[in-house]
Amino acid sequence: MALTEEHIMQAIKPIEDPELHLGIVELGLIYGVDINPQPEGDDVKLTMTFTSPFCPYGPQLRASVQRAIAILPGVRNAVVNIVFTPPWDPHTMASEDCKLALGLGGWDEDGPEAGGPPESER
Repeated sequence: MALTEEHIMQAIKPIEDPELHLGIVELGLIYGVDINPQPEGDDVKLTMTFTSPFCPYGPQLRASVQRAIAILPGVRNAVVNIVFTPPWDPHTMASEDCKLALGLGGWDEDGPEAGGPPESER
């Protein structure tokens, strides 16, 4: 069976940002996956970012992702490329569940049905 981007995303899905304790996939930190099939196995390049350029856990997070990819069957070489362009924006890149966990509920002033806070919070 050929290695797919979905296989890779499933392998790294349990990895959490050490500070936010939310999954890196759900946070939107993964920008792309390139799979280059070779006769001896696939070369995988994953492009990701951190929640901030000064993330103190950056090297640990990168190593965790690289290990999770490298142990997949059929992977010959795994490279994790860290980028900061575009900068991570939880408002547009994180899943709805992560936005809620981060307190980014997207409230507007028209009430809960329109995405606003409940009357008791106004």
